[in-house]
Amino acid sequence: MNTMQVWKAKLRFNGQKLEDIAGSVRRELESAGLNIAEGAEIAVATGSRGIANIPLIIKTVCDFIKAKGGKPFIVPAMGSHGGATAEGQAAILAEYGISESTVGAPLRSSMEVVEIDHTGLPNRVYMDRNAWEADGVILVNRIKPHTDFIGEIESGLVKMSVIGLGKHKLAMEIHSFNAWGLANLLIPTAERIWEQNKILLGLAVLENAYDQTALVRALKPGVIVEEEKKLLQTARASMPALPADQIDILVVDRIGKDISGPGMDTNIIGRMLIEGMEDRPRPKIGHIIIDDLTEAAHGNACGFGLADFMTRKLFDKIDFQATYENILTSTFIQRGKLPMIADNALQAMDWSFRAFGRLDPAQARIMRIRNTLHLDEIYLSSALVKELSGAANIEIDREPRLLFQEDGTLTAF
Repeated sequence: MNTMQVWKAKLRFNGQKLEDIAGSVRRELESAGLNIAEGAEIAVATGSRGIANIPLIIKTVCDFIKAKGGKPFIVPAMGSHGGATAEGQAAILAEYGISESTVGAPLRSSMEVVEIDHTGLPNRVYMDRNAWEADGVILVNRIKPHTDFIGEIESGLVKMSVIGLGKHKLAMEIHSFNAWGLANLLIPTAERIWEQNKILLGLAVLENAYDQTALVRALKPGVIVEEEKKLLQTARASMPALPADQIDILVVDRIGKDISGPGMDTNIIGRMLIEGMEDRPRPKIGHIIIDDLTEAAHGNACGFGLADFMTRKLFDKIDFQATYENILTSTFIQRGKLPMIADNALQAMDWSFRAFGRLDPAQARIMRIRNTLHLDEIYLSSALVKELSGAANIEIDREPRLLFQEDGTLTAF
């Protein structure tokens, strides 16, 4: 098994991107026709998902507010992430390069919330106190398919208005209704929040398959829902995908919250692991091996239950308090069940073959990826090379490489 060979392949996706990101953001903000009073304090809400060029985007928003006479400050809008602490959420933004020195505005991080009247809704409604006490709020978030449910509205400005700005309390409130709550309560709850006239604008960001900024769009609350539905379809069409529908073993070098909410994007791997929620129709993966955790995850390995095998290297990096808090808030506890823990990636591969029973290594459909966010370069076993050779969007190296080093760890990507 330690002499297993794989071939490096490059995938080609639509690479359309913005060349002048700051200029595009400024033009969008100007087109919204915002009136900001002299000296008005404006909260700029940003989240915990990795967004390309986010320091530049946030700085441009802050510069726009100052040019209009306002005083911007940054608010973390990330629900229970960062261990559901103010310090943890501030640390996440610092990791992304968002600080007063980089964006020109101070950070006010708190888990304190204000309760909003919820008459007519099955759930209570909360909002970050710092945002509530500001003279207005501008949301900045990426529009993309969600990892926990399928709907007309998934991850974006609507969700940030609710679960992001609602901090831990509203995240728990919505998630207490399980996946049904995400699919059915986000829009009416967001609309109740928007009725308070605190949200001035949402800046929607779309990315291409290479994790590059492809589009920005400034939306006032009255049009967010309908416009976000359209933008979600654009985002879905722009997503990368694994090039095979049937995979026996998928090796994932790293998982992490900075990669995807559950560590791995369920839109990529096809698995959901949510009671009552069907898996994505493609791809079908027999076993998933996860090898490591990103540093930016800060020990939060939420979603490791999506895998079948993990290495001890990954296991030893897990902050179970932060991980379990995130999983319990989501209520999707299947994702918090430990995979089998192998000494290294080679042992995990060996166990995977043993679990298959009669899978011939020469015929095994094996794929290795860096993570579910970056799919432009992958590795393929000989069986997948035969299947995918000649495809229009893939270029496969002629010479193979060893998958494992002598010590049983993965070779450098």
